[in-house]
Amino acid sequence: MTATPITPLFSHRFATTVRRIVVWLVAGFAALPASGLAQNGDETIVVGGDRYHPPYEFLDEDGRPAGYNVELTRAIAEVMGIEVRIELGDWSAMRRGLESGVIDVLQGMSYSEQRDDAFDFAPPHAIVHQSIFARRGTPPVQDLEALRGKEVIVQRGDIMHDYLVEQSVGAELITTDTHGDALRALAAGRHDYALVANLPALYLSRELGLINLEPVARPFSLRYGYAVREGNADLLAQFSEGLAILKNTGRHQAIYDEWLGPMEQADGIPWKRIGLVGAIASGLLLLILGGIVVWNRMLKREVASRTEELRRQQQQLIQADKMTSLGILVSGVAHEINNPSSLLLLNLPVLRDAYADAQPVLDEHYRQQGDFPLGGLPYSRMRDEIPAMLDEMLEGSQRIKRIVGDLKDFARQGSSELGECLDLNAAVQTAVRLVDNSIRKATDRFETRYADDLPDIQGNAQRIEQVVINLVLNACQALEGRGQGIYLTTRYLPGDGAVALEVRDEGRGIDPESIHRLTDPFFTTRRECGGTGLGLSVSAGIVREHQGRLDFDSRPGEGTTVTLTLPLAATRDADSPWTQADR
Repeated sequence: MTATPITPLFSHRFATTVRRIVVWLVAGFAALPASGLAQNGDETIVVGGDRYHPPYEFLDEDGRPAGYNVELTRAIAEVMGIEVRIELGDWSAMRRGLESGVIDVLQGMSYSEQRDDAFDFAPPHAIVHQSIFARRGTPPVQDLEALRGKEVIVQRGDIMHDYLVEQSVGAELITTDTHGDALRALAAGRHDYALVANLPALYLSRELGLINLEPVARPFSLRYGYAVREGNADLLAQFSEGLAILKNTGRHQAIYDEWLGPMEQADGIPWKRIGLVGAIASGLLLLILGGIVVWNRMLKREVASRTEELRRQQQQLIQADKMTSLGILVSGVAHEINNPSSLLLLNLPVLRDAYADAQPVLDEHYRQQGDFPLGGLPYSRMRDEIPAMLDEMLEGSQRIKRIVGDLKDFARQGSSELGECLDLNAAVQTAVRLVDNSIRKATDRFETRYADDLPDIQGNAQRIEQVVINLVLNACQALEGRGQGIYLTTRYLPGDGAVALEVRDEGRGIDPESIHRLTDPFFTTRRECGGTGLGLSVSAGIVREHQGRLDFDSRPGEGTTVTLTLPLAATRDADSPWTQADR
């Protein structure tokens, strides 16, 4: 750590405001679809960030980028169809990299007028609160003026470092590479205060076990978002447009809630009051040897809280995977499709009846006057063609309505209850209708064989359809040519008290080293093609909930067979041999 002298900086408010208006106008026009803006082609955009700034961005235990900013960047890259490479390092180095052009975008940078002289900012994707942290027992402060003459720790190159230098508050600044270094130094008794971002500081205090620190003031709330070098409007427009898409579809809120929601809720808890009450209660209960009861209750609450959080995250993951599947199936299904479809279904029977009423008159005219043109063709031909054409149009309209209904049912956020009696054949047929377009694009040889009179199973039809869709889509993506086929077979296994679905493809197959990892979260053999490794992992979880199993049989170059086996409704018992074998 080094002490940084305080030097005054000058803010050019008027010039900054004019520059921001120009940048936003350029970025807005650049984001229009008709602008012909290049989408980076095959260039890779280098996105930089802080290596130790959780939960916004950090390197996980395997050294890979993780956090709210990282997931948001990957989602923007997906919806905009751009290639990004995320690099995390010391914040000051990342900032210099953006200034020099080594880094194209910083994914999380707090806005200030002084920074706006050198960088352009996208609309914010979060609001970051800055807090003054102190050791417990340290005299509290209310604002930055109270820091005059104090030793204050800040992260080098951080917004608070810039602000304290610019405002010249009279504090002696101690700079560190990360928020974690700042908090550790303060907890160890060095220096007076630390001025850091609130959520990362709370997160790191908890993870590092720094129980002697607490926030004593929250003087700032700053806009936080993507930043590029001054004038790089094309790149800024792409990230601004991608962020707008994520906000409009609700995906941004889901990412925000997953990473920042739990921390923001924890930030609102009155820890001082809880700690005081807990200390008094522990002292009283210690006298009567009741501390164990208090500990057990606290432990149960923590377990219940973690369990509920995991359940919510699993529900979000299932719904996100379902929406990803829908995105592959269709580019968009509007509710207005039902309006023309309903109009056709209403009018076509009327037209058919009208033609049936008019046919005797036309036949009489035909007998008296001979053949005559009707719709550009001889009546002798149209006499039999028109009823068939009306029937075909009516059947097509009914098929449109059925497909739209299937898509709406599949996309709907359904109940997680598993008490529904369902027919496996019906669930498979619905899934096949939903992936019909993907099947037609992938192969000319698609065959289904449904067993007669399959016994019912108990579960959730929507989730079983999701599993079948994932299996069929994986089979389509495994094919290397339209001449290779996909075969679906359902059968009844009376000896096992179960029904089974077999999905067999003649694709590239899977090597023995990978086949045992297929259901691991985020494991995929198609990373270069955009695979996330979530489809089979989510499917395996759904199958386990239904007390079933997924079996894989594959050899490289010889295709893959996946067998989904589900117990009958009568055999779904917690102590059944089927369940024990699957545990």
